[in-house]
Parts: sequence; C-alpha cells; structure tokens
Amino acid sequence: MTVYFIGAGPGAADLVTVRAQRIIAASPVCLYAGSLVPEELLAQCPEGARVIDTARLSLDEIVAHLIEADAAGHDVARLHSGDPSVFSAVAEQARRLDAVDIAYTIVPGVAAFAAAAASLGRELTVPGVSQTIVLTRVSTLSTAMPEGEDLRSLGRSGATMVVHLGAHRIDQIVEELTENYGPTCPAAVVAFASRPDEIVLRGTLGTIAEQVKAAGVTKTAVVIVGKVLAAEGFPDSYLYSSVRVRTTH
Repeated sequence: MTVYFIGAGPGAADLVTVRAQRIIAASPVCLYAGSLVPEELLAQCPEGARVIDTARLSLDEIVAHLIEADAAGHDVARLHSGDPSVFSAVAEQARRLDAVDIAYTIVPGVAAFAAAAASLGRELTVPGVSQTIVLTRVSTLSTAMPEGEDLRSLGRSGATMVVHLGAHRIDQIVEELTENYGPTCPAAVVAFASRPDEIVLRGTLGTIAEQVKAAGVTKTAVVIVGKVLAAEGFPDSYLYSSVRVRTTH
C-alpha cells in the first residue's frame, strides 16, 4: 500500500499531471483538501472509492484514515491544492507516516504562483530585471515566520516577491515591501487562479491594497511584487541568442 501525496493544482481540474490522474483513478481511498480541490477531479475516483474531505479534520484524524487504509491494503490518493512542495502541510503528515512505517510518494503539481503568473501573462524571471523568485508568506497567529524571513528582510534582495496566504493582510504586505521596492513598484494579486471565478488585479504597491479591498479578496490568492510585472526593453536571454546558436553548431 502507498500514500500518494498529489499536487491537485491551483483549481482547474485539467491542470494536473497524467500521473496524478492515473493514480486518482486507481486508488480505493481519496483524501482531499476541501473546496480547494475541484469536484471534477474527484469525479475521477473509481466507483465505490472512499472519498474523505479533510477540511475539518485534525492531523491525527487524517493520519488515522491513512493508517486504516494501510491496514486494508488500499492505496490512498491524498490530494493537496497546488504543488506539495510549497505550503502543503505534507511534511508533518510524511513524518507521521515514517513513524509507523507506511510508504508514501509525492506527485508534483502546478503551483498557485505558476498559475497566477500564467494568468498575468508574465514570466517571473526576466533577463536583466530579475532572476530570483522568493516564495514566502506573512506571519499569522497560528504559525510565526522564522527569524530573518520577514518581508522587510527578504525584500532587500529586490527579487520578484511572491506572497502566499496573505490577501487578508495586504496592508501589512504593502507596508513591509514598500520600504525596499518603493510605492511605484508593479504589484498584482491573483485570486482563484485558473478557476472560473478567477480575479486578477494589477497595480503598484501604492494602489494594490485598495483594489484588493474593493474586490473583496481575502483568501485563495497570490500577491506578486516586482519589476518583472511591467518589464520592457530587456535584453534577450543568451539561451536563444544567435551568438550561442553559432557557437554550439
């Protein structure tokens, strides 16, 4: 028996891997992260599958379901929104499974920031503008940020900043990033990326907070800040340059 931690993507049911679809269709047990996983994806579970919404379950309750499936010899499709490598809470589940010697495999998915960038029609690493992306969040009452990972500290690099799980703290994000990026730095917020109810807001650090509030965006959103969002006149990358092509052929 294996627990498959599957990246279920940002919301659109067809933004998952072929591997993920195959595993979902073959797993007798499926645990999914509430409304973050589309119903169309759950419809791919096999007939008679046990499908469990984990939105209101504790970690202990979730692990108990995994242990029960293991005892019955059933593979589990454990669906997480986005990609399991980023803000998925997979690490704490995997640690519990290691402790009871239950095998697991991680299946990558489309991350929310990647879907947001696609909706914006922007590459987040532009030659001569920014070649670094910082994926982070803001501190909440539940989990504090490690020392040195506050937005002011991270923003000193000037890299493209992607803030997850922070739309409800947009004023804090703007305040802390403006110190290094300035009020005219391009900023965008994408809520429900790839879904039918997607919301895309574009502006600057000086204007984006009011747009977020006016749109009523408080969750399931990604905040992106950086010059790449309005980059023009940048040099072509060396990857496809005529100089490189002549040199390598």
